[in-house]
Amino acid sequence: MKINGQVIDEQTRCIHYHSPKDIIAIKFKCCGKYYPCYTCHEDESDHLPLTWGANDQETKAILCGVCKYEMSIRAYLNCNNQCPNCDSKFNPSCSNHYNLYFDIK
Repeated sequence: MKINGQVIDEQTRCIHYHSPKDIIAIKFKCCGKYYPCYTCHEDESDHLPLTWGANDQETKAILCGVCKYEMSIRAYLNCNNQCPNCDSKFNPSCSNHYNLYFDIK
């Protein structure tokens, strides 16, 4: 799975977010490409991002950087910041940016 952006390691960390728990990549609805964060998408793409809507929750759009498990948006939002496949811990602060990726009111 190709991860776009300014990735700094095999677990999808990038120059913008690289704590031990920054280990997910998000597929952007607008282009279908995986990026570690919205800033990586902004830096590399020539278009505005689109958010995933409520009807898209079954779409596989989140990738665990540790085990490469691709999960649905619903699974990610309900996983309590832990990969359902390998139990790796995700950064709970990512929820501060959900509005940039998901429109799921």
